[in-house]
Amino acid sequence: MKKDNNCNRSFARRLTWWVMLVLFIMMSALGLFIYRMTKSIVIDFTGNIFHSNMQASAKFFSNVTSDVGEAVTNYIYGVEQHLNQPQQLQEIINRMVKLNPRVRSCEILYVEDHADEEWCREAMAADSAYWTEPFFDSSDGRTPLVAYHHPLHDPQGKVVAFLRTCLSLEFMTQQLERQDSIFINDLWLVPVAQDGKIFNSYVITRDGTYVTHHDRRRILKGRFYPHIKDADEPGTASKVINDMQQGKRSNSETDQVLKINRINTYLFYIPVEQTDWVMAVTVSTISLDIFGVLMGAFMLLVIGGMMIVMFLVCRFTIKRAVNPLIQLAGAADKVAGGQFDAELPAIRSRDEIQLLRDSFENMQHSLTDYVEELKNATASKTALESELKIAHDIQMSMLPKTYPAFPDRHDIDIYGFMMPAKAVGGDLYDFFIRDEKLFFCIGDVSGKGVPASLLMAVTRFLFRNIAAYTQEPNYISDALNHALSSTNETGMFVTFFLGVLDLQTGFLSFSNAGHNPPYVLSRGRVDELKCDTNIPVGVVPDWQFTAQSLQLAAGDCVFLYTDGLNEAEDCQHQQFGTSRMMQVATNASSHPQRLIEAMSTAVKFFIGDAEQSDDLTMLAVEYIKQEHSTGDAAHDETGGGISMNEVKIEGLTFDGLTDDESQNPETSKK
Repeated sequence: MKKDNNCNRSFARRLTWWVMLVLFIMMSALGLFIYRMTKSIVIDFTGNIFHSNMQASAKFFSNVTSDVGEAVTNYIYGVEQHLNQPQQLQEIINRMVKLNPRVRSCEILYVEDHADEEWCREAMAADSAYWTEPFFDSSDGRTPLVAYHHPLHDPQGKVVAFLRTCLSLEFMTQQLERQDSIFINDLWLVPVAQDGKIFNSYVITRDGTYVTHHDRRRILKGRFYPHIKDADEPGTASKVINDMQQGKRSNSETDQVLKINRINTYLFYIPVEQTDWVMAVTVSTISLDIFGVLMGAFMLLVIGGMMIVMFLVCRFTIKRAVNPLIQLAGAADKVAGGQFDAELPAIRSRDEIQLLRDSFENMQHSLTDYVEELKNATASKTALESELKIAHDIQMSMLPKTYPAFPDRHDIDIYGFMMPAKAVGGDLYDFFIRDEKLFFCIGDVSGKGVPASLLMAVTRFLFRNIAAYTQEPNYISDALNHALSSTNETGMFVTFFLGVLDLQTGFLSFSNAGHNPPYVLSRGRVDELKCDTNIPVGVVPDWQFTAQSLQLAAGDCVFLYTDGLNEAEDCQHQQFGTSRMMQVATNASSHPQRLIEAMSTAVKFFIGDAEQSDDLTMLAVEYIKQEHSTGDAAHDETGGGISMNEVKIEGLTFDGLTDDESQNPETSKK
């Protein structure tokens, strides 16, 4: 009894610690979630504020440049009318500078004085107004300026001069200082870290040159892009730089971190309309992460207090709950030893432990019957597996499997392959030689498993016997369709392709019944054989199948397959496809066995670890056309199949003809 109590206390202790561990993990996950959510909210909120204020500043910059451009345009007509009157020109220029306080200076540059300068040639070729790149004022060398050039024309429309208006960019620095004060008020942030500020605002050109900077020594001399480096994800910096150069804006909800001046930083940017400038704001990550850190610390305190309370409650509750389990342990040992009628202890508590005791009692009553049923089921499963193995062996033995199939012939080479998706499958192929003609076929029964294998066996048997009385492939298809349709109560059907190859001439006649068209490998080319589709056999009893023909040359190879090849799927449900088939066939040898082995290797490599979804069957026929000795012309070479002396199908007709009529070619025609 003492031992049992020790075990009980040990189990209660372990269970308590496991519960506490789960609670700790859950609470930690909750704290982490809150931290990340808080961080995301802060970043999104900050990003929206930055974008809104940057949008206002960018709009302001754009309006200033637009106003200057419009003001210059309004004076163009008057300037062009007084190009040869210096006094009037000076009055116009003075009036324009006076009415536009942001204009630093205005002057007229004549083409004849600057014809050798590159900017003049380019401006004359463009013949349109434009803003120049920022430059320093020559008077103080510190104030950045930007000039607006507008072409002036003589009465004949020729560009003779340019009206140059210089705009001081000092207003942009003042606007960014006002923007920074707005950021501080909106975000309630104290300047820290990066260069004595929590963030920095810049205006740069598309190539990264600073137009504004809190350190005036860097204006028009330093570049922003070299300071941007990857922090976590490789390639982030190059993508951001590319987006800025293309005039895109940042996503206000992004959480990608960059290293700027070796500090982990968030970067927000927008283009300035009507200019080639970009406004950017950098914010150190530590300034935004501090809110999440404070929230995480608070959550740790809450979790610690809750863990102490939960530990005491769990310890007391679990210790009381596990005591009745000791009584069930002894009874469970007896049941495990085979005493299914062992007496179970009485449990008075009306809870899950009582349900457990009742379950043990029910288990005692049903365990004996279950064991007996399990024995019977195991025996039945073993018998079924044995029968399926026998069925598989029988099915495979029905197909030609000895190669070379015709070792005494040198005018034909043939090779077949079948791999069922289950123990037995519904694909088939067959071939034999009669009267110096090679009869061959391939088919795919609808469905898989035992029903398909049975219909496959019937189809092969019918093909062998029907082909013994006629050499016309469409007559064979008609008779096969009639025989299967007349007794087809299950609705199954067979896609079927059969061919008859004259081994002396290489003339191939064939008929297709809804099957995939084969491929012909000829002189390094792979072409799909053009076939009439028709319908599968076993569907419509009176369907009239068509026959087609093809002249094969020596060395040509006909490759036949079922849809288990082109529709083979890998783990991502992508199909092998006809394009891969043609690629393999083009690179492989036209020798039948090597062709099929190459195709089989390619499809196995493609599907990898994916389960085979359909039966896979391939057949390749190569016409060699070499002299050989065949002996008696009526000799039947079946490759291990049924000979001409096989039993006929009694009463079977071909399109309404009896067996006797089918022997007469004149009466066999439809």
